[in-house]
Amino acid sequence: MKQNSTIHRLALVLLSVALLSSGWLGITGLTSLVALIPLMVISENLSDTKRDWWRMLLWASLTFLLWNAATIWWVWIAAPIGPITAGIVGTFYNLCAFMTYHYTAKRAPRALAYTLLVTIWIATEWAYTSADVMTFPWLLLGHGFSGDIWAVQWYEYTGIFGGTLWALCSNIAIFECLRSRSRSAIVRAALIVLIPVALSVGLRFAYTPSEETTRISVIQPNIPCYEEERIAASKLDPRNEIEALMERVPADADFVLMPESALTYIPTIGQVDEAHFGYIAPQLRALMQACPATTKLITGASTIVRYGETQATDTAHYYPNYGWYDQYNSALLVEGDGSVADIYHKGRLVIGVEAVPMKSLFDLFEVDLGGVSGQLGWGKEHTLFHNNGVDIGPSICYEGLYGKYFSGFAREGAEVMALVSNDGWWGNTPGHRRLFDFCRLRAIETRRAIARSANTGISGFISPTGEVIGERLEWDTEGILTAELELRSERTLYTLYGDWIARTATFVALLALLYYSAYRTRKRNHLVD
Repeated sequence: MKQNSTIHRLALVLLSVALLSSGWLGITGLTSLVALIPLMVISENLSDTKRDWWRMLLWASLTFLLWNAATIWWVWIAAPIGPITAGIVGTFYNLCAFMTYHYTAKRAPRALAYTLLVTIWIATEWAYTSADVMTFPWLLLGHGFSGDIWAVQWYEYTGIFGGTLWALCSNIAIFECLRSRSRSAIVRAALIVLIPVALSVGLRFAYTPSEETTRISVIQPNIPCYEEERIAASKLDPRNEIEALMERVPADADFVLMPESALTYIPTIGQVDEAHFGYIAPQLRALMQACPATTKLITGASTIVRYGETQATDTAHYYPNYGWYDQYNSALLVEGDGSVADIYHKGRLVIGVEAVPMKSLFDLFEVDLGGVSGQLGWGKEHTLFHNNGVDIGPSICYEGLYGKYFSGFAREGAEVMALVSNDGWWGNTPGHRRLFDFCRLRAIETRRAIARSANTGISGFISPTGEVIGERLEWDTEGILTAELELRSERTLYTLYGDWIARTATFVALLALLYYSAYRTRKRNHLVD
């Protein structure tokens, strides 16, 4: 009997993992509306003893670890420690919510347990998103709907935390429906699941496109990320390929986009000191001569800012006879004459690759990480680029995961968004496909069209409703695409107020924990049943 019970619980765990993972495997995120129910069934059939608490912890830990393994394993290709660290931290956050629910459901009113499950889950997701270090918001439940944009047009009001709230409330309502089988529970579950879908469909039909547009081209040069692969592909200096693509930019294009780090693949440019942009002007002029004079280039670059003998930032490095400096992952706005008109420094860095968790600890023990990888500077401002009266936000790669940060460009006045990325580090895996899909959610949240230029794919255009415009350049494809994108100036509720659902949930979670503490005290004193 014990063996059968274990097998049954293992089957429930695997079912939960499959339902949770679906949205990140390119199937559908709608399965997350029921994905936690198998775990809740296990919890329901365990007692309130300490031994069963540890059993629940085991099953829940296995579920969340397998969910991470099934969906972010590809990070291993670029950084083996990445999926391990992210899996442990993400599982810990998920366990905070679920184990609080399990413990409370055995000792207090079920409504309180459900409230704690929802609010603590959202609060921990918010913490995972907001932290400067140890942040990897890939598996936030709201991101799971990136392939179901028809169902979440209301993200313009709530952001992805609205999606997390919907998923959690649906799981609870359907689980209660299975428990009680009452008509009222069935109606309640149906309303919770269907009302957001109906609202989304209504918002999509009511959407009115803007008549103002801008013309943007995106280039995908398809340069291998790793040096040995570039040698094998004879692309150690891909300047000729890039210039050939630039020649195909239409005469009426306002902007042309090249990917993140594009200039680092051209040996004569490489890393650039901001104080000496004139040095690379001739090389950039050669690129710009291939495209129309009125078109401006937005390209990724690795830049250096020197501070002399002053350590201006916590991330600054020191090199003898050179002084203190920061290295940035940047986007440049390049004029037709090759001069750099403006620069934006990436403000959300990839942990472990571009940013070191607990850097002060490394500094304390004088651990040298090479001065480049893992210690980039943090951009502090949402800089906008301008051309022909158009204000465009130049986002970079990983920033497409952060709704609040991404919407900062729209708050500053961006009418359209550019995103440059380099997705070749992970090979042909789900990583680059989900990065593109997450941009579809960012488009809905801000109601801004997005032009995306990736090195090896996927490049393309996304409308303010999250739909893909025209063709896309898929993985391992070289080419150029051009499209007319809407210009919009209005700010959505999410753009104005950011993660208001997460802030509210955190406050309610604190109140609920205080209420539980008071409830248990009163019960011990026989003041409640």
